[in-house]
Amino acid sequence: MYPSVINVVVGENYVLSVDFDNGECGTLDMKPFLDFGVFQRLKNPNVFKQVRVAFDTIEWNSGVDLDPEFVYSKCRGNKNAPDPNGFCGSI
Repeated sequence: MYPSVINVVVGENYVLSVDFDNGECGTLDMKPFLDFGVFQRLKNPNVFKQVRVAFDTIEWNSGVDLDPEFVYSKCRGNKNAPDPNGFCGSI
């Protein structure tokens, strides 16, 4: 079982800051995926900024969502220190 996403913040250049319910947080660089399949919908910066937490993972209004295992595995190698409120906050 992988931790649930509890917060996501959009950074610059298609990077997301992600907080998990186990207290960990990290960054997810989406640039390498934007040329493939449904992820091409996210190339528009205004569409990308419409990210939100839903069903313990990340999704966009355009219908794109990410597997929670994928999100956690990509963020584990890019850990951030949480702010005093317990969130990574911003990138």
